[in-house]
Amino acid sequence: MIAVFINVVLVLAGSILGLLLKNRFSQRLGDAVVKCLALCTFGIGASSLLGTQNTLCVIVCMALGTLLGEWIDIEKRLDGAGEALKKRLIKDGSSGFVEGFVTATILYCVGAMAINGSIEAGLNHSYGVLISKSVLDGISSITFAAAMGVGVTFSTIPIFVYEGALVLLAGAVGPYLGEAVVTEMSAVGGAIIVGIAINMMGLSESKFRVGNMLPAIFLPILYLPLSQWLGSLMA
Repeated sequence: MIAVFINVVLVLAGSILGLLLKNRFSQRLGDAVVKCLALCTFGIGASSLLGTQNTLCVIVCMALGTLLGEWIDIEKRLDGAGEALKKRLIKDGSSGFVEGFVTATILYCVGAMAINGSIEAGLNHSYGVLISKSVLDGISSITFAAAMGVGVTFSTIPIFVYEGALVLLAGAVGPYLGEAVVTEMSAVGGAIIVGIAINMMGLSESKFRVGNMLPAIFLPILYLPLSQWLGSLMA
């Protein structure tokens, strides 16, 4: 869990620094930084997505996972969590709180490094990947907080819960997850991150509800064994 604490501390420190520098950022400069980060985010997501060894797995898991997420309406619950934190903890009605909270939460919790790093930490007590992710998150949180506000700071709560749960879960079930499963989980996470980048760049008239896509990340755990079993029956 040490790497999870490092991730939380670096994001918290980076976002606080970003808030202190916020007045030095004009709206024009802030928009430029967000779009720059969006391009980097797109590249990270695309890299993970292109790492898939089973395109059909990604397609099926994204479709089924999104259906499940829409049914649960995870995006609305994330928005609700942000609004609740805003009402309880933020007294000045800071604009963009929910957007910053939800965007940072999904960006920092979804993706190859979060999944692989947490699994590696839980399975092998190896923290290199997660610590590297923590440094990247800390740097990006400076500009995100400066551009999107204090909501980014509170993303440390779901980061701790999400990564901590993955580490503990990996310690329990990690030996049963093959390399192929981790690869496809990362690829699905990459597809979701691409959606985040498109939202950040404003390329779609209606935003992707990326929060509702989150269940898709875990579906390769079921899809790959099931597809192999069905394949053996048809052989």
